[in-house]
Amino acid sequence: MAIGPRLDLRQSQSLVITPQLQQAIKLLQMSSIELTAYIDQELESNPLLERDETADVETFSESSSAEPGSDISPSNDPAPLDRSAPESEAAFDGKDYGESDDPTTDAMGASADDGMGAGAFSAVSIPTGSAAGGEGPNIDRIAADAQDLRSYLVQQLNLSMTDASDRMIGLALIEQLDENGYMTTPLSEVATQLGAPLARVELVLATMQKFDPPGIFARDLKECMKLQLIERDRFDPVMEKFIANLELLGSGDLKKMRDVCGVSVEDLQDMLSEVRALDPKPALRFEHNTNETVIPDIMMTPLAAGGWRIELNPQTLPRVLINQSYVSEVTKVVSSKEEKQFLTDRLQAAHWLVKALQQRAETVLKVASEIVRQQDDFWRHGVSHLKPLILRDVSTAIEMHESTVSRVTTNKFMETPRGVFELKYFFTQGLPSAGGGDSMSSETVRHRIKSLIESEKDDSVLSDDQLVDLLKSEGIDVARRTVAKYRESLGIQSSVQRRRARALKF
Repeated sequence: MAIGPRLDLRQSQSLVITPQLQQAIKLLQMSSIELTAYIDQELESNPLLERDETADVETFSESSSAEPGSDISPSNDPAPLDRSAPESEAAFDGKDYGESDDPTTDAMGASADDGMGAGAFSAVSIPTGSAAGGEGPNIDRIAADAQDLRSYLVQQLNLSMTDASDRMIGLALIEQLDENGYMTTPLSEVATQLGAPLARVELVLATMQKFDPPGIFARDLKECMKLQLIERDRFDPVMEKFIANLELLGSGDLKKMRDVCGVSVEDLQDMLSEVRALDPKPALRFEHNTNETVIPDIMMTPLAAGGWRIELNPQTLPRVLINQSYVSEVTKVVSSKEEKQFLTDRLQAAHWLVKALQQRAETVLKVASEIVRQQDDFWRHGVSHLKPLILRDVSTAIEMHESTVSRVTTNKFMETPRGVFELKYFFTQGLPSAGGGDSMSSETVRHRIKSLIESEKDDSVLSDDQLVDLLKSEGIDVARRTVAKYRESLGIQSSVQRRRARALKF
């Protein structure tokens, strides 16, 4: 055999992740806020795109008819995927959105005369269990603007002090307050920064400690309570001893506290009641951080005939169109090769975007519908019947890759008759049953632990070992360390801490 160079023609298959496919994968896991920002950016960079401001909300929520008991899915014949393929290939059913056969199609891939935009999908009716009576979305409450703590203190400073130097010291002290209203910076440091005598800074602080709210400008918890008791005219010598020995309350040594204060059990109860009425963090009442309402991506409403209606929220659906009239006008006037290439690139990018938005919405609707179908008992009976669910269960049912389901359930929320939940909430691990029956959801076990602790009596605080025995008697096989982990995740103290806290309540 002669040795020498030669040319061979071979065929091979390889996975090429195009920039369009990479962006489509990112598009799938974007939240509604991130998607809106991305669409705004594309509208600015692509003159061929425009926002569809005339689309009616009903265009995005046409209901599909379904008989109870039938098998309804977002797509009657979903394209099967090879789940053994890499996640980047399976994420969008292997489609390449970088090309378009018809440059005159609109955002849905239909003709421009159809009047449809990206996001115009039919809703899905799922005939699962009995639908509870649902109501429409709650109306958000708008909180009125409130005065912040700094402005409130500055007003009192201006009214109580006329000397400019004292006001300057007072402003510096206001800036040193922490989020609880405490003075954590040493006064010597403040005096050094201002070049003022320490005695004068202390005098200004003493004046400002009389400001409202009571307890402001305290240097520790004991001083905070002292200031509030002085304001209430309740800081007598006995109460002074009580405040000076607050650490005895933390350890639960009430007998020693009575001996130190020299009071009876009844008097100690009265003193405890007075201290509990104080505010250990006086500045927090001025925090008016309004919780932002989550805008759900999916709406779930009950059907009159039974079952559920699943639809995408029109408020979070991006509605963009290709401006066909503008494309026609520009096509007539472009002449150079560079202009034609620019127009072609922008048109392909526009078609890719609207197709990617279409595919994203269909995928979200498909995954949400399957989650609702598999968690039927949860909708009817509550968290105690939440079913253990993993990504593979949903991906197998809808014939998609697990990575696609994972991206869809990230930062996506669904409004249901039981509240607003992130799609990730419904994926929980299963714990084995003590009787060999069906496994229990970890969220169900966590909810049961909380219920047991809330129902315990003051004289019978349940330890983690006792909780394990009670759960096993109910058919839930769980280890003690698992109970402790779930209890801590719920923010519940240990049995020793709970017993000590209840002892203080007498």
